Amino acid sequence: MSFKTSRPAALLTLAMLLGLSGCATSTTPANRFMLPDSQAVPSGGPGAEHVLRVRAPRLAHYLDVDGIVLQLDDISLNAARQHLWAEPLGRQLERGMRARLAERLGDTRVLRDEGGHREPDALFLRLEVDSFQGRYDGLAVASGQWQLLAADGTLVAMENFRAETELDDDGYPALVRALGRSWDQVADQVAATVRRHR
Repeated sequence: MSFKTSRPAALLTLAMLLGLSGCATSTTPANRFMLPDSQAVPSGGPGAEHVLRVRAPRLAHYLDVDGIVLQLDDISLNAARQHLWAEPLGRQLERGMRARLAERLGDTRVLRDEGGHREPDALFLRLEVDSFQGRYDGLAVASGQWQLLAADGTLVAMENFRAETELDDDGYPALVRALGRSWDQVADQVAATVRRHR
């Protein structure tokens, strides 16, 4: 599938191949994708000076599906049937955010917020994700809002985010990698605010 430009000859060939493969088998195995991990090793160990706990994000309902979502035009969305997330998107986003923040905040232990013990000086991050999809103009879009809270629940900071990354190539692998880079941009914004408020 092309996300950037149409290539009539290539699409015709692809359609013919898909038609022939449909005759040979009744079901095509789905392709499953994981968001790319942060490349750096987290440096915040047990002796780190600060603690940041990250809660699993709340996803817009249309994102809480197995299929990778494409925005086909200004109002139409499609969840792929053969190009699926390997595990729920919310888990990937939470784990990916923790890894990215640990990379960017070397003096901070970045932990999952499971609602248990609360360190008195810890900060807590809540995320709401409104969009996390490929778009018809060749961009991978991530948008939503995040909130930074003190241990007592006091709101420390709140910001909307929107990150857009151009795909390097056509196809779902390029889309997933671009979505990972958009999530990197969100982590950059969060890390900058955490540094200012601890």
